[in-house]
Amino acid sequence: MELRRKIEDAVAMVRQKSPMTPEVGIVLGTGLSELSAAVVRETSLPYEAIPHFARATGLEHRSEMVFGRLDGKPVVVLEGRFHAYEGYTPEQITFPIRVLRALGVRAVVLSNICGAMNSRYQRGDLVLIDDHINLMGFNPLVGPNDDALGPRFPDMARPYDPELLEAADAVAKGMALRAHHAIYAAVPGPSLETRAEYRFLRTIGADVVGMSTVPEVIVAVHSGLRVLGAGIVTDLCDPDALLPVNVPEIIATARAAEPKLTKLVRETLKRARI
Repeated sequence: MELRRKIEDAVAMVRQKSPMTPEVGIVLGTGLSELSAAVVRETSLPYEAIPHFARATGLEHRSEMVFGRLDGKPVVVLEGRFHAYEGYTPEQITFPIRVLRALGVRAVVLSNICGAMNSRYQRGDLVLIDDHINLMGFNPLVGPNDDALGPRFPDMARPYDPELLEAADAVAKGMALRAHHAIYAAVPGPSLETRAEYRFLRTIGADVVGMSTVPEVIVAVHSGLRVLGAGIVTDLCDPDALLPVNVPEIIATARAAEPKLTKLVRETLKRARI
């Protein structure tokens, strides 16, 4: 099928640059680059060099695929992701996950920044996603299904891998990190939510909200990948005391908390069996 051909095109090109078979794929969200700096690099490729890859235009997204070793484990890091608000299709948004699977990845770590409706959360806290609510208005699996890529009706009872979550919990506890289990609501953006929308999100059970991650999770599950979703709370979304968003402040919060997220991911990958 056409999607499979595109995946094969991308993999063939990547293999010309790197023969490595990575065990883990890591997707970095806005303002999160420290983890990539910890990788002992083998090679890197700009997205524009990879067939059928889009270009990340989101704030602080570098558009680069990095191969190397993280604490001895072979990994591939995607520095930048694609979003619906950039005008990309569901296939384009999730295409990198398809390529990671075809390269041999068995698990993915999806990072993000998010706003918190849960009053117990503070700026700079870490969240471990253990469920989500898809409010993006699309599902990336709509359309003809290629059984070679995954089942027609993938089960989503536990999209976030319980063993990876357990390992992350143990790491957070051992390092005294504030890391909440959270339900993540995905919205298309790019405008942020109104007070009424935040109140609605809180009412339906969401702890945090963001504009990414869920389409990637759906395709990862469809592809048979294990998923760890982790994020940083960068703004508080109390509908009864809502303040205007300050984007530079959000980026500064992400950068200040990023060392904690980097430690959490690194130690989790050391502890977990992939």
